[in-house]
Order: sequence, then C-alpha cells, then structure tokens
Amino acid sequence: MAAPGTPSPSTPETAGAVSGGGGREPKKLPELIRLKRDGGHLSEADIRDFVQAVMDGSAQDTQIGAMLMAIRLQGMDPEETTVLTQALADSGQQLEWPKAWHQQLVDKHSTGGVGDKVSLVLAPALAACGCKVPMISGRGLGHTGGTLDKLESIPGFNVTQSPEQVQILRLLEEVGCCIVGQSEKLVPADGILYAARDVTATVDSVPLITASILSKKVVEGLSTLVVDVKFGGAAVFPDQEQARELANTLVRAGVGLGLRVAAALTAMDSPLGRSVGHTLEVEEALLCLDGAGPPDLRDLVIRLGGAILWLSGQAETQDQGVARVAAALDDGSALGRFQLMLSAQGVEPGLARALCSGSPAQRRQLLPHARVQEELLAPADGTVENVLALPLARVLHELGAGRSRAGQPIKPGVGAELLVDVGQWLYRGTPWLRVHLDGPTLSDQQRRALQGALVLSDRAPFKAPSPFAELVLPPTVVQP
Repeated sequence: MAAPGTPSPSTPETAGAVSGGGGREPKKLPELIRLKRDGGHLSEADIRDFVQAVMDGSAQDTQIGAMLMAIRLQGMDPEETTVLTQALADSGQQLEWPKAWHQQLVDKHSTGGVGDKVSLVLAPALAACGCKVPMISGRGLGHTGGTLDKLESIPGFNVTQSPEQVQILRLLEEVGCCIVGQSEKLVPADGILYAARDVTATVDSVPLITASILSKKVVEGLSTLVVDVKFGGAAVFPDQEQARELANTLVRAGVGLGLRVAAALTAMDSPLGRSVGHTLEVEEALLCLDGAGPPDLRDLVIRLGGAILWLSGQAETQDQGVARVAAALDDGSALGRFQLMLSAQGVEPGLARALCSGSPAQRRQLLPHARVQEELLAPADGTVENVLALPLARVLHELGAGRSRAGQPIKPGVGAELLVDVGQWLYRGTPWLRVHLDGPTLSDQQRRALQGALVLSDRAPFKAPSPFAELVLPPTVVQP
C-alpha cells in the first residue's frame, strides 16, 4: 500500500520553542547536571539552557562531559530526546528550499560501518529518480570510514560549500543531489557535543546518537529520512536488539519533529562489498553505478532507496521503489548524476567523465593508489564462514587509512580487496585478501591479525544472506 502523506513541518509548539520562556531564572549548570545524574527529568527550558551554555562558552568542558555522562547513564525519555534534537538544530542556520520540493527532499544516514559506500551510490540514484538529496555527511573516526574522506580521494572534489544555502540550492537545482560537510553554521552545537562525546566514552548513548543524527536532518528540511542502523561485530551496537532500541528511538523522535523517519537494521560483521579503503571504495561505488558490483552492496542500495521512494510518496509500494532504483543503476542515469555531482563539486569535467566512462583499470590510474600490494593466502581448506570486519579495519587504520583524532591526515590509497565471498569454498594456499599499503610490507603482527579475520568452517558452501535485516517504520505507516 502507499505511504500516507508527508507530515507538516514541526512548529514551535510541537518541536520546542527557541527560548525556554521569559521571566524565569535559569538553573545553574551544576544543578542541571545533578538533576540528570540522579535520574530526573530535564524540562525544555533546562535542555535549551544547557545547549545555550555550550554555544556561548559558559559551559566548561568538564561540565559538558559531566552532562553527557549523566545522559549516557540515566538516558532520556522521548520528550527530552525530541527537545534536545530541536535545540541542537536551532543552534545554527536552517536550510530553506522551494515549497514545491518538500515531498522530493529525502536523505539517508548510516551509523557507520566498514566498506560502507552506500551514500556514494544512493544519492545520485535517488536524484535520477526525481528526488532532491541534500546529504550532510561526516568524516571517518576510529575504524569506520567517512563518506567525505572517500569523495575527497577524488582529485578536486570539494565538500565545503559556502555560502551553504546558495551553493547547496544550486547543486540541488542542477544535479538533484550533493554530499557536503557540516559547517560551523549548520548545527554548531552538535559539532561541539560530537567532539566531546568522542573523548568522554559517551558515543554509544541512544538519545545522544538520536539527537546528533536528527538535528542535522531537521535543518535540511526533509520530508523523509531512512537511517541505516548497523549492528554486529564492527558496529556501535554488536547486538541487533540494542540496534532496534536506537531504531525505535529515531522513529519516535521523528514523529515529534514532524519528520518521517524509518530505520533499517543491517548487519555489519563482515565488510560491505569487497573493498575497504577510500579510493578502493570509490572504484567499487562506480562499479555499482555501472549496474554491476558486489551483490550485497547493490541489494542494500536498492532496498534503502526503495523504502525512501515509498515513504516519501514517490512510489506506490516498496517493491516499486526498489525496481525504480535498480533501473536507475542499470540504465546509466544514476551514473550520469554522479558525474554531474563530481563536476558541480569541483572535479575537473574531463576527469569526472573519464572516471564515469572508463574501465576499472583506467579508473585506478586516475585515483590515488598505494605503492605496494600484498596478498594473503588461505591457511587451510574450508568454506568462508565470515570475514571479520573489525580486525581488518583496525589493521588498515594502523596503515594510515583511518584517523585517531579529528584533522589527522589519511592515506586515501591504503585499503584492502576481498578476493573471496562469504559462503564460497576456499582451498589452502588460495589468495583471499589483497592489501594496498604505502609501506614496504605488513608486520608479522598485522599479518596475524588479518589472517585471524578469515573464519573457515567445514560445512557446505552457501549463499551469503543479505545484510538487510528489518525495516522499523513510523506508527502511522503499515508494512505492506
């Protein structure tokens, strides 16, 4: 059945007014921290006072950390989470679009994974289906890769658009999609809290994750958002039930904000696709845009895209939405939008054309690549039960593919190619992994860690399941 009409944008009465109310005496920060530490309820005024203190610098770093830890330990109810989200969104610039675009304005967000290059494919595919996709994305931190870092491995690609409103509007008019970074003008309070969460062991707080994700999407003025919530050994939440808790919180908060939010639970035990690393993932994204590429990547792209088209009322059913996204990949229209986006965001048009029309070998010569390749061999016969994403990502991080602190440079050519699929039979001595590195060779410790990522069993070969596990929908939407 078709998804119901898009809800109206939030109002101050439903999403929280900009100020906490006139004539009152705001609580001091230690009092607010104590209240939440002891399990109390923070009022709208309390939350907005805290965010204002973060913005004007009156909150000390220790106080910000203490409040984040109190929220991490005591949690937040749905009302508190919605108010925090709106307060963060109100801390900066709000993007505005022509009213006629509202139903077309959609986006997707991922909680982060290994080999996750879905955004590079999905944004242009949705644009080819008639959507407007103002994707505000992030950089990699820790073992997960960042969409912006992957795109910046393409010479000339510019993720900074200033002034944001004018430039992003131009990109959506000309291309239908853009992938840009979060500037100081867009949700600045979230930028401060995000950095603090990373150094205070509060990254896995469900209300803080929810507010961080949705505040950036509220300022985009979307009609529909689908969040890809990862679970598994290389995800923030190793357990599917924990991931479902975040999914339900995101969906409920979206209702309070006037934003239709659905959450897809997807597995992140093994890497998505066959490539991990910035330029290698760009190459694999281009393969998917060619209508080819690894089946797990394509499956996730078309399922997420199909859900977005259905929920935004641009497809009658999820299946129809899936078919439209698949057609955009197969007929070249998504690849054409990707080429337009590259040119519009700073890539020299000749390079953009060559990347989108060349063979895989030609593309590799156009992008930064590592100096050395080293292959690892299977230590025994067996069926590939799994390739553990986390140890693989950690070694690549050591080799320079990731960063340990914000602003740290990365090596875009460093990465790895899986030469096997989960479920296939493998003979001893067969190459199963090709590592791209800038140094002379892997250390013995790194080689042992990588070999430990290959999990073999003696069962019969099997077809690997899709990473897509389930779709959590708003209460007003019925699963067909």
